[in-house]
Amino acid sequence: MNTYLEAVKKRRSIYAIGKNSPISDDEIITIVKHALLHSPTAYNSQANRAVLLIGKDHDDLWDIVIETLHKVVPEKSFAKTEQKINSFKNGHGTVLIFEDVAETKALIEQFPLYKDIFPLWALQASGMLQHVIWTALADKGLGASLQHYNPLIDEAVKVRWNLPQTWKLLAQMPFGEILASADEKVYEPTEKTFRVFR
Repeated sequence: MNTYLEAVKKRRSIYAIGKNSPISDDEIITIVKHALLHSPTAYNSQANRAVLLIGKDHDDLWDIVIETLHKVVPEKSFAKTEQKINSFKNGHGTVLIFEDVAETKALIEQFPLYKDIFPLWALQASGMLQHVIWTALADKGLGASLQHYNPLIDEAVKVRWNLPQTWKLLAQMPFGEILASADEKVYEPTEKTFRVFR
């Protein structure tokens, strides 16, 4: 099996992560930039956006999540919620994934025939970006998972990091050293999920 497919196999949801990283922050920056440049987008829209948070900025994000959820989660179940959020805060960093909706809107105006499908294509492009980043981090020995505390935290995030209003938050990817492996995965047989006609 080639190295790309092996890297895809390594990518799992890793929730037990730590503050250390087996690679430098500069290498992580390079991974995210490379993914942004080379992940495919419909009509070459390049509407994907990413923000990399490391150190105090990473901690600040998860403090925002805790503060926001404290307003909406019942007090009796908040301790469990806070414990979960702190497990993400325990990581080395977080990649925030956005769509610049201004780019998608421009395509809709340019190609009105596809106005209903462009938002779906934008989500598909974002999914590919997320997968590329996640797989590349896994290949370098970093554990990560994908979280979705949007839209609850959107405005606070934009204010804290002075981000454009046209950037729509789609996902948060906390990552760090792997403290515990993912559970054994049960796979559906390909006889059930895949068909070939030739």
